[in-house]
Amino acid sequence: MLRIDRDPDPAPDLGKFFLYVEGPRDRAILREWAYRLLPSMARRLFHGSVILGGRRPARAIEHFRRAGGLEQGVRGMCVLDRDDGTPPIEHSEPGLDFFTWGRRHIESYLLVPEAICRTLRRADDPRATRLLKQHLPAEADEDAYRCVDAKRLLAPNGPLPNALGGPISPHAVARATRSHEFHPDVLQLFERLRERLGVSTPESVYSKSNGSR
Repeated sequence: MLRIDRDPDPAPDLGKFFLYVEGPRDRAILREWAYRLLPSMARRLFHGSVILGGRRPARAIEHFRRAGGLEQGVRGMCVLDRDDGTPPIEHSEPGLDFFTWGRRHIESYLLVPEAICRTLRRADDPRATRLLKQHLPAEADEDAYRCVDAKRLLAPNGPLPNALGGPISPHAVARATRSHEFHPDVLQLFERLRERLGVSTPESVYSKSNGSR
């Protein structure tokens, strides 16, 4: 069943704009990034996001059409994982855009050793950085990052928490990511969102060097 999540605090309406995401964790990660990359719209954008319950673009199209579709001025963005590493499936629905991550999962963009160390309060611990790099592909090996199973790496009993001796919170890592550490795929998604929402230029938050809001 589709679920529309709403923030506890009221927020002005964006108009008829829906952000479709696969699950609550995807929403939490995107929300943290939005506070860095699209701060003027972050609260409103996630005030009425739609949880699809998995990689189910047909559900997004069905909901979008029930809401009135482009003929009624409805717009939307559906953000999907690529999952098995195959090229993204093309979907077409006027007014509804689809964005499929170049890497396997949204969690793949959290595999930033420095951000993970900051989350664990081990930013100055060379051993933690060394352990992370032992479990991750080389920074420049994008082909490897496109295939790596980040969900398994970050799972509560996965290789990274086991190596570092504690759980790793995905949304906390998203919050701790600094401006220069965002992958081009993440920046591309938010560029498309800015275009759809009428935000004409990147916002000053890009220049901030810390991961706080």
